Amino acid sequence: MPKTPDYFHGKTIVITGAGSGIGHATALIFAREGANVVCADVNENAVKETAEQVNALGSQALALTIDVTRRAAVNDMIELALNGFNRVDFLFNCAGSAVRRSKFLDIDDDLFERTFDINVKGTFYAMQAVLPHMLKNKFGVIVNVASMAVKRGGPGASVHYAAAKGAVHTMTLGVAREFANQGIRCLSVSPGPTRTAFQATAATSAEMVKQMEADVPMKRFAEPEEMGELVLFMCSDACPYMTADTVYVSGGGGFR
Repeated sequence: MPKTPDYFHGKTIVITGAGSGIGHATALIFAREGANVVCADVNENAVKETAEQVNALGSQALALTIDVTRRAAVNDMIELALNGFNRVDFLFNCAGSAVRRSKFLDIDDDLFERTFDINVKGTFYAMQAVLPHMLKNKFGVIVNVASMAVKRGGPGASVHYAAAKGAVHTMTLGVAREFANQGIRCLSVSPGPTRTAFQATAATSAEMVKQMEADVPMKRFAEPEEMGELVLFMCSDACPYMTADTVYVSGGGGFR
């Protein structure tokens, strides 16, 4: 929670991957706090639904159908956000996917490239698009989604995804340090298994889901809202000295 009452009221956040899962939950949490929410997602119907829910909470939403793997589309996203709300205070790069599970020797060029396109390039493009505006205002917070997979390497199922999220983690660190004295904070959150469409999209087997749950000391998956509340805190004035860090949210698991 912010230190200052109504801290988020009237401020603007851009959220990629806002059509479902953690992005969707975070959009509604920021709306609850009175922020303007730019909801971006490749799924047009899903992002429109998120925006409608934001509006229903009394906040202002902008729904954008955006493919984050295309630099021009990401540049348009930031431009439209600025046209709609005059400024962007926060960016939450939530769009990401393992695309599909694969053993290491079965990862082909297409899977590797698509995984890096959505996770790494999408994050890179959005940060490059928004940073000039944030630097002009001498204020901004960027939160990227890394993963507990960075700690484990994704053996047997998702080395490609772990490697992509490792790049996001490193890029977050570099951006944070490069702009730390210019009013910009850059952080990442590294979720453990979370109850979203991610597992179905990546074709995670029921057996693997059971094993993932068993590996978590809390014996459950996280809820998307648990990640969203953390993102709210990270963007708030309650932690102004926090930058270049990733926060592991894993229910105690994921380190082995």
